[in-house]
Amino acid sequence: MHVRQTITAFIAALAISASGLAAPRAPAKPRPDLADVAQGTYHGDVNSDSRGESRSGVTITVTKIAPSTVRVSSDYRRLPAFTARLERVMNTIQKTGGPEVFLLDLGKSPAGLDVTVDEASWSGSKAPGR
Repeated sequence: MHVRQTITAFIAALAISASGLAAPRAPAKPRPDLADVAQGTYHGDVNSDSRGESRSGVTITVTKIAPSTVRVSSDYRRLPAFTARLERVMNTIQKTGGPEVFLLDLGKSPAGLDVTVDEASWSGSKAPGR
């Protein structure tokens, strides 16, 4: 009789334990793709140019073209368009490989972007709502 009570208690404990394990959980929210985070319009200034002068009021547009890949273009001819494959490094999103620099600082509000291409450097921030 004692064995029967032990088995019954064990089955009851197992059922309670299994019901806790089977409780539905909210699915983990996937992290957004780096290109989704980076895309948008940024306003800033060319602060260094080995072949020209600094220039204020330059807009850079970052467009997602593939997962973790963006096209960077500007409204200033001294900053030619380029493609950037992105990686996350601490609280930044950076371009991997190649001579161009793409550094998006997510620790700033709004996010700050630094771009260097064709010996010209630009710094700015993400436009609100973009």
